[in-house]
Amino acid sequence: MPSPETLERFVAIVESNAHDAAIEAFYTEDATMRENQGEPRRGRDALVANERAVLARAKRVESRCLRPVFVDGDHVVVHWWFRFEWPDGTYTEMEELALQRWRGERIAEEQFFYDPAQRARRTRS
Repeated sequence: MPSPETLERFVAIVESNAHDAAIEAFYTEDATMRENQGEPRRGRDALVANERAVLARAKRVESRCLRPVFVDGDHVVVHWWFRFEWPDGTYTEMEELALQRWRGERIAEEQFFYDPAQRARRTRS
């Protein structure tokens, strides 16, 4: 079960938009991550590489935790809001719930739940 201090550090790093650093610091070596009901990505190194690829495509990222964070033993649910601004002037805003299973002070499994329609890029009006 993660300590409250660990959870706060994790949230702060994600909110600083260092998603890849959060994975490096807070996920187990054999961690899995999956989108909705998709196939899980496996292994911290692969998770970091995927996150860096996403961040590299964005011109700007804004990340916020919409509190509260729910904790029940080793299970944590975080409500996130993200805005990705793309080099072509479009943007994507997403809200998601991240269901995490922690092993001590690190995340071993994470599954995201969101409406896939949010992934569509929008233009400024």
